[in-house]
Amino acid sequence: MNIQRKYSLPNCTLLLEGLSDVTRAAQFQEMRPELSILVNAECYLSGYNQPLTGGREFFESLVRAVSGYAQEFLSTVPNPQAHNQESELVEFQKIDGNRHRLIIHSENAPEGFESHSNNSKRPPIEIDLNTVQLFDLVEAVDQFFADTQTLPELSLELQPVTRRYGGASQAVIRQAVPAAVGVSSLAVAAIAFNLIPPPQMRTPQPKPDEQTSSTTKSLNPPASAAATPIAAATPIAAATPTTPPTANEKPVVKDLEALLNTVPEITDPSQLRALNRQVYNQVHPAWTKRSGLQQDLIYRLGVAADGAIVGYKAVNKEANQGVGQTPLPNLLYNPANRAPIFNEPIAQFRIVFTTNGVLQVSPWRGYAKTPEVLGAKITDSNITKGLNQKLYNTVRQTWSGTPTFTRDLKYRVAVNKDSVIADYEPLNQVAFDYFRETPLPKMFNAIYGSNVAPPNDKEPLAHFQVIFKPNGKLEVTPWKGYQ
Repeated sequence: MNIQRKYSLPNCTLLLEGLSDVTRAAQFQEMRPELSILVNAECYLSGYNQPLTGGREFFESLVRAVSGYAQEFLSTVPNPQAHNQESELVEFQKIDGNRHRLIIHSENAPEGFESHSNNSKRPPIEIDLNTVQLFDLVEAVDQFFADTQTLPELSLELQPVTRRYGGASQAVIRQAVPAAVGVSSLAVAAIAFNLIPPPQMRTPQPKPDEQTSSTTKSLNPPASAAATPIAAATPIAAATPTTPPTANEKPVVKDLEALLNTVPEITDPSQLRALNRQVYNQVHPAWTKRSGLQQDLIYRLGVAADGAIVGYKAVNKEANQGVGQTPLPNLLYNPANRAPIFNEPIAQFRIVFTTNGVLQVSPWRGYAKTPEVLGAKITDSNITKGLNQKLYNTVRQTWSGTPTFTRDLKYRVAVNKDSVIADYEPLNQVAFDYFRETPLPKMFNAIYGSNVAPPNDKEPLAHFQVIFKPNGKLEVTPWKGYQ
């Protein structure tokens, strides 16, 4: 099986392609397959249309050169590992305080040449980076080392620089350190000044019986990535690489498809309907970058029974490239705040971030039949009739102002026996978009302290359809079910 791993930041993306060692995969039944055989490595840098590409030798050399040069830059002490042209494919040269030259030497001689002398090689590729680009590259390398399921045998060996040679100025440190916040980059900075001993860059491999959860804690929150149709959904951290990470900040997500093959799938229409609401309520307020999309971004989501988003996968190419414009990476559940996924049922949803700024969420396979509202219901007609009138009066008295919407806003509203609102749900897109023009959020917030709190399902409720019309009229009728 072809596997991809992607480690992204605003100015740099590392894309690794490879295979899994069958003998090792058979020993550990990983839900997220291990990329143990590297076939191709690509490094995309902002401002350059073409990626730097190569094989295993290129990638290992890039990792060593990046780490060595970052150490040299922070300490101002020369590091031969960053400039070893004789044995390395990748080297760095400092141009000035804010510019750095990345040099890539050819892995192979041009076709038709058998000589291995320097004259037979293709001219080296030279790319100039600024300091922010450099440390985004450092952070991307850090994401790779934090991923224990990719080339686990590859480790980073850093040698401390003697303190008496550490002559970096405070100005340089202030300039460079904010961009270098990852585990390996912080290690490079600390080792450069002999502040801490060289760290062990990889966490120990878990035992076979500990590899059933859908997420694992990362040494450092990945800064941005997307699951591709080929491989695992890699989580992404916040888009600002200057925020220092914490130990439990972001998880690393296992392969969504592999996870779905090992756990039951939630297919009950009523439960899917309730989870659909929870997904929308999580994503809708968090989606702040709604402009600039050239194509709809479509994803396949895995959601646990409590509404936690446990994985996502890009469905189209644009979604794979534009995941940083969505809030999905930051909405993945954190195992520090919730028990790990262990054979829990998973629901699948299709989520679309449209170019016109409208969010669409629907079950991946649709509804097998018309869903129903979960929970106990008040069915006595006399009680329901009285609650209908009380709900109308309450909403009518609190609904004021001139409507700006041009279509009916339709909601399902539930109240308890005391006519106190217990739940409300938009039924059409315009109801989602203009819910703040209704009194429902304030009524609900007064009880739960949140507009997106889960409904009270511990007592029977009476359900109604409430329609806010553009002409200011209000309709409240007994609930007859989803249409």
